[in-house]
Amino acid sequence: MSYQVLARKWRPRRFAELVGQEHVVRALSNALDTGRTHHAYLFTGTRGVGKTTIARIFAKSLNCEKGQSAEPCGECPVCRAVDEGRFVDLLEIDAASNTGVDDVREVIENAQYAPTRGNYKVYLIDEVHMLSKSAFNALLKTLEEPPPHVKFLLATTDPQKLPATVLSRCLKFNLKRLLPDQISGQIRHILEAEGVAYDEEAVAELARAADGSLRDGLSLLDQAIAYGAGGLQANEVRAMLGSVERSQLFGLMEALVAGDGQALMAECERMASFSPDFAGVLDELAMLLHRVQLHQLIADYRDDRPDADAVTRLAEALRPEDVQLFYQLAVLGRRDIGLAPDARTGFEMTVLRMLAFHPADATKIPTGSTPGNAPARPPAPKAAPTPAPVPQRQPPAAAPPAVAPTPAPAAPAPPVAAKDATPWEALIDKADLHGPLRQLAVNATLQSLDGQSMTLALPASQFGLAVEPMTGQLQDKLAAALGHPVKLHFVRAEGALETPATRMQAARDARQAEAERAIDEDPLVQSMMRDFGARVVPQSVRPSPSPTSEPNP
Repeated sequence: MSYQVLARKWRPRRFAELVGQEHVVRALSNALDTGRTHHAYLFTGTRGVGKTTIARIFAKSLNCEKGQSAEPCGECPVCRAVDEGRFVDLLEIDAASNTGVDDVREVIENAQYAPTRGNYKVYLIDEVHMLSKSAFNALLKTLEEPPPHVKFLLATTDPQKLPATVLSRCLKFNLKRLLPDQISGQIRHILEAEGVAYDEEAVAELARAADGSLRDGLSLLDQAIAYGAGGLQANEVRAMLGSVERSQLFGLMEALVAGDGQALMAECERMASFSPDFAGVLDELAMLLHRVQLHQLIADYRDDRPDADAVTRLAEALRPEDVQLFYQLAVLGRRDIGLAPDARTGFEMTVLRMLAFHPADATKIPTGSTPGNAPARPPAPKAAPTPAPVPQRQPPAAAPPAVAPTPAPAAPAPPVAAKDATPWEALIDKADLHGPLRQLAVNATLQSLDGQSMTLALPASQFGLAVEPMTGQLQDKLAAALGHPVKLHFVRAEGALETPATRMQAARDARQAEAERAIDEDPLVQSMMRDFGARVVPQSVRPSPSPTSEPNP
């Protein structure tokens, strides 16, 4: 007997076997069980999510010899004929190759005749959006008022191309792209039933590569089993797909965080030796950055994957805004990689762009660590405490005077004890704060430090940041930096409040204003505006990097 590919062998034959389309199954099942079926259904969705499979099961449910229901018997001659593709009253039409009006007229003429064997004559028109305008017009009347023994099941990957007159005559069901967990669960079920040895990472690689399509996932599974001579191993699947190990992505990210161009290019060279799909590598990089941002910004985020500790270390080493920047550059690089001289050049230019735009004063972590044994990040240099009251940092020469803080009724400011005082920004750096903890600290100002009691004021707009577990973690970090236990108290400041974050923003605004003024006064720019009608595009002027001219929150 000839080999049957997995996508056909494991094609669902009952609604209960479908994966991930519960909303469609429920509606169709209720309609079948109550006898309230519509005469025309439209199934939309990307390739390989079950559009024609659902249509065939629906046709079988309508015509089962044991009666119409959502659970066809699967054993009667009609059910077997539908499963084997030889049921005469199920007419499958490929609209991609039968686009003309003559093809549709033939359908209309045959629709008038009673079914040969079943209860209903079912027309399944796949990729219906490919029909010509004249073909749609010929179909409309029959689609609106078909004979009682006819059902139309339309399937398409591009519903936007369908005329509104057709859409209004159908019940529309949008089939969802399947999640990687849904695809991997079905792959595991099939592998166990087929007796194929596998490892979990190989299944996860195939599920990601399937891109929401179970049929694509099973086709890749067939290919992977043949590639691995009957087994399924992660390294062989990666070689077949042109993907890279996750540890290589961490090496790439660590080189970026450290600002080490040589290490970055060494990682690119190591990746290139495996001949990967560089567009896919950028996809993987974007997904990794998504996980990093979730760790940073979502309280109590749970990540049960094996490399969660390495992702956490990246989340602590990167500023949230830098993660957004890297993600945007990865997505844009993925979009433009086809325009590059070759895929490797496009990939390398994308990561070099990340390096070029990465702030020079960004926190660094050591390179060369892997997800399983990444070394702890060394602590930041300790700032020497100054036995004096907390001073207000002077703004840079180009910056406007800092706005004096408005006293808050709820936040009185008793004097800071001289023996325990230290500049607040220096204490933030000494405490080695990152991610959400640093955001909480730089948006606060030190009101008092008296023995083991510290009071921080937050503006009303930022008071929502002071929640557990962040407040407890910040308290522990500050205690470690001070060298003694400290009890942290937060008070709300109703008026304006000067904080490290506001001082940095003021410095940025001043540099931006200076850059715009310099452009406006530039003789060459003035000449071009005068002689050629040129104009400066709003928001296009950016100041040159000058990290030392700003406070470092």
